[in-house]
Amino acid sequence: MARDVTVTLDEMLEACDAIREASQGLDLAGFQGARLRRLAVERAIEIISEAARRLPEDLIGRYPDIPWAKVRAIGNVLRHEYHEVNPQIIWAVVQSDLPALEAVLSSERERASRQRSSGGGEHPDME
Repeated sequence: MARDVTVTLDEMLEACDAIREASQGLDLAGFQGARLRRLAVERAIEIISEAARRLPEDLIGRYPDIPWAKVRAIGNVLRHEYHEVNPQIIWAVVQSDLPALEAVLSSERERASRQRSSGGGEHPDME
């Protein structure tokens, strides 16, 4: 059975919340020095990356300004090139890229909820 896209969106939004929580009150220097918080952020980015692979292509197509290929690829870098991860790049992703992605995810989650409440049944964007 195909996985409902709302589950994936919820997982991605939860990871965004975790990133916000782990990076709260930090600047770049604080982030670089907070090993466990930095690792938590990296893990949450991995989750977002992997979950993005489960999003349907029509959803991806509605948001061409989001660099979906990079979103999907960063998890591989974090998993396989972990020894070369630059905290400055992760911090830039959190500060610059995450807000736009989170806005898209929230919008799509609301869209799915509206569709369900209007009697649309299951969301059409299922894998």
